[in-house]
Amino acid sequence: MAKKSSNAVYRVTDVIGTSSESWEDAGRSAGKTASKSLRDLRIAEVTKLDVKMENGKVVQFRRRLSLSFKYGA
Repeated sequence: MAKKSSNAVYRVTDVIGTSSESWEDAGRSAGKTASKSLRDLRIAEVTKLDVKMENGKVVQFRRRLSLSFKYGA
């Protein structure tokens, strides 16, 4: 019986999502947008959270994701 190979190659790339509401919305936006052009996304790791401030107030939440996706054959 032949065994099916489970070898695969993955690439990791960083994307940054932004939102005026929350880090959750920023991450959701980054993942949703990236999924339109990257096939077979596997893992999204949060690597950085930060905010943009103006006049002492938070005006933008930013979430950086490292996305892992599988290369096609």
